[in-house]
Amino acid sequence: MENLNYGIIGNCKSAALVSEKGSIDWLCLPKFDAPSVFAKLLDVNKGGSQSIVPEKLLSTSQKYIERTNLLSTRFVCEDGVFEVIDFMPRYKNNNSTRYSPPDVVRVFNRISGAPTLRITYDPKLEYALHQTHLSANKKYIKAATKEGPYDSLYLYTDFDHSDILNQNVVTLTESRFLLISYNQKLLKQDIHRVKLKMERTKVYWLNWSEQTTTFSTYNEEINRSALTLKLLSYEKTGAVLAALTTSLPETIGEVRNWDYRFCWIRDGSMVVKILTQLGHSTVAKNYLRFIVDVLPEKDEMMQIMYGISGEKKLTEYELPHLSGYANSSPVRIGNAAYKQKQNDIYGILMDVIYQHFSMFSGTLGYSEDLWTIVRNVVKMVEQNWHLPDKGIWEIRNEGRHFTFSKVLCWVAIDRAQKIATLLKQDDYIEKWKTLEDEIRADIELNAWSEAKQAYAQAYGTDDLDAAVLLMESYGFIEASDPRFKSTVLSIQKDLEHNGLMYRYINKDDFGLPKSAFTICSFWLVNALYKIGEKEAAIERFENLLTYNNHLGLFSEDLDFETKQQLGNFPQAYSHLALIETAITISEGEITKEEKILDAIR
Repeated sequence: MENLNYGIIGNCKSAALVSEKGSIDWLCLPKFDAPSVFAKLLDVNKGGSQSIVPEKLLSTSQKYIERTNLLSTRFVCEDGVFEVIDFMPRYKNNNSTRYSPPDVVRVFNRISGAPTLRITYDPKLEYALHQTHLSANKKYIKAATKEGPYDSLYLYTDFDHSDILNQNVVTLTESRFLLISYNQKLLKQDIHRVKLKMERTKVYWLNWSEQTTTFSTYNEEINRSALTLKLLSYEKTGAVLAALTTSLPETIGEVRNWDYRFCWIRDGSMVVKILTQLGHSTVAKNYLRFIVDVLPEKDEMMQIMYGISGEKKLTEYELPHLSGYANSSPVRIGNAAYKQKQNDIYGILMDVIYQHFSMFSGTLGYSEDLWTIVRNVVKMVEQNWHLPDKGIWEIRNEGRHFTFSKVLCWVAIDRAQKIATLLKQDDYIEKWKTLEDEIRADIELNAWSEAKQAYAQAYGTDDLDAAVLLMESYGFIEASDPRFKSTVLSIQKDLEHNGLMYRYINKDDFGLPKSAFTICSFWLVNALYKIGEKEAAIERFENLLTYNNHLGLFSEDLDFETKQQLGNFPQAYSHLALIETAITISEGEITKEEKILDAIR
């Protein structure tokens, strides 16, 4: 079984996955959560793709153009060498408006010789539920459905249309292009216009990378992860996706296959917090506006997740006609977890709001919107902190009193007091301090396992949970506290296997997990470093970095034995944890150049 050797290209409206052999195997248009255009990733035979098949291929190699999200795939053939540069346009027009169309552009550059190739264009619209029909005129090749929901797609190219439709062999003698668009184009598309889009998009990403804080070590890994997180943000609303894909299995042949093309409050909040630390505050501001927009009523309970356009109902259903990644069915669309209660989201969101107030000024109206959310979140915590929930791992059977959820409820009240202090709303502080103390006392009384000498996964159990490693990061306990040190070492002893981490090992409603959750391995590194086990932490971090794919990207899970990447891809969780851990190991030390830039800014 191949690893997830894909690159991601995108423009904060949608994104595509391009295989190391240059095949576009996953694309949804016009936005991230739309039905797929290409889904070979989920069914090799039915899903559809756009691929490049050289006649005399010797080898391929792939890399990002440095510090950008433009992807170059190089084909070395017996009859010549060529590269394909893939991107989705994103830049400012001359009138300063953002241009991010639902387009994928592929630029073919001949490097040497006269390479011969075939172009396979096989879109399967609407998740390949019905047949997609192709037709051509002078301007474009149109793909459209004739059954089920109507959908269409337009291919603009300077290759001969009949050569594409018939998969004829073509000889590359000069630069050519393919432009796949959800929309009909109003302007004539030619190689000159396409290359201008490419250069403008390259400049956009170079400028974005230049704004990313640089540290004493691991800057290449930090920058690639930051660029990936940016691609998982939906600019129109401010939502942040957990991952680009749906139904990539946590374990091959099993049923833990979920749709991650939604905005989890937890994941989104963690992402914007780390991007803000890297100097990208606009993502955080847009995300908090998204939160303001999806929580319009004071008495409305906060969901754990929302659609990227603010949808509150995310009905889960299956697509039985698709065989699934590596024949791991079912393929699921939607996510029933939106109905769950997960009390940790309150603290994680409040932490981001506090970061925003402590770092930035905003309009009076915007600040009042956020202050209303702060007070409403406190009310939700008051009503729910003492109740069981489903926890960070979304256990689908009975609720429990998860330690991590309790700690994050404490975080919510702690940050609420800090926000009230910043806003000079002192009337709330005393009452909230009483609640904070009550939650802390409850955790200390009920979460400690004498048998394991650690904070347990949940009250009344000796089972351990990797999420508890975050207690220190959120300020509940000091790294020097003997209880935290003991907890870290106990969790490592129980949950580490072959250099990777289980989330937990007690059986859940799907049985014992069989793969390592990537973020948990980064959490262990972070915690080990903070308790003084620096050499062990750095060694583990260096090993973890070897388990990414050829482009430095991580999925959700890793196989304990083979280190094969599994689960949805690329995963926001994994990349934000990589950045956070790299900053910890760098001990927050920025470069001399960064200090100069800070002074200029």
